[in-house]
Amino acid sequence: MTISHAVDGFLVTDEKDESRYTLTRDGQLVSVLDYRDDGRTIALTRAFTIPSFRGHGHAAKVVAGAVADLEERGDRKVDPVCWYVAEWFAANPSHAGLLRTR
Repeated sequence: MTISHAVDGFLVTDEKDESRYTLTRDGQLVSVLDYRDDGRTIALTRAFTIPSFRGHGHAAKVVAGAVADLEERGDRKVDPVCWYVAEWFAANPSHAGLLRTR
C-alpha cells in the first residue's frame, strides 16, 4: 500500500511494503527515507539522496514529507535513528512533540 502527497513540486510516497518514504519528481527517484515501524513508534533509520541530486535539500524534503504524514496520522511517535533525521528535528523544534521520549 502506498500513500502519496505533494511537497514543493515533488511527490512524497509512503511505500509501506518497502518500509520507506520516497521523494520523486516526474517519476524519477530523488531521495529515500527508510524506517522500521513497530505499531507505536516509527524509527527513521536512513535518509539517502541519489548522488546526482545531492546538495539541493532533497533529503530535508523527504524528511519533512514523512513528518507531515506522521503528524497527520497522529498514531506514531518518531525515533530519529539516522543522524540526518536527528539534525532535522533539532533544526525544526516545532515538530519535537512527535519525538519518542525515553
